[in-house]
Amino acid sequence: MTFKNISGAIFAACVAISPINAAQAQSANEEAENIRKLNIMLMVTSLRCRQGAHDFRAEYERFSAMHLATLNRAGEQLQGQLRAEYGNRGSERALDRVGVQMANSYGDGHPWLNCEQLKQVAHNLSLSGDRAMLSREAVRLLAAQQPPAPTTAAAFSPVPGPASSSQGPIDQTLLVSE
Repeated sequence: MTFKNISGAIFAACVAISPINAAQAQSANEEAENIRKLNIMLMVTSLRCRQGAHDFRAEYERFSAMHLATLNRAGEQLQGQLRAEYGNRGSERALDRVGVQMANSYGDGHPWLNCEQLKQVAHNLSLSGDRAMLSREAVRLLAAQQPPAPTTAAAFSPVPGPASSSQGPIDQTLLVSE
């Protein structure tokens, strides 16, 4: 095999791999952003619910402690992505903007979960340090509308009790295994 053939084979392999790596990087960046947003959503809603019967600040704290390394890695990854896009100073402002926008979007509560349900979610998420599970649940819990009930068996306890009429029906499987 000549140098030209080897170079061509290496180039073809790199071209073939590049879209996969780009897709994986995009997926990892989206995962990091979703995990960060989930953390902000739980923090803001726990503060919003602190005056009622379903104060879940303790559950949020347990969630944060269980996932501290994952939350830190997600923050660092998101910071790195923004640094590449905006530079050092711009990335800090961009990360602050994302955090403030997320916090503001949950100032009036979660779109389809009430405080009792959010308390159960925070509790259930604090039971496992599995990043993949956290990532899947982040996508589902950050949805603007309640996703359809999954067809697989629940990995954790369903949310007890009826939902308030303003919150819609309870999703009986807040955490689902695959």
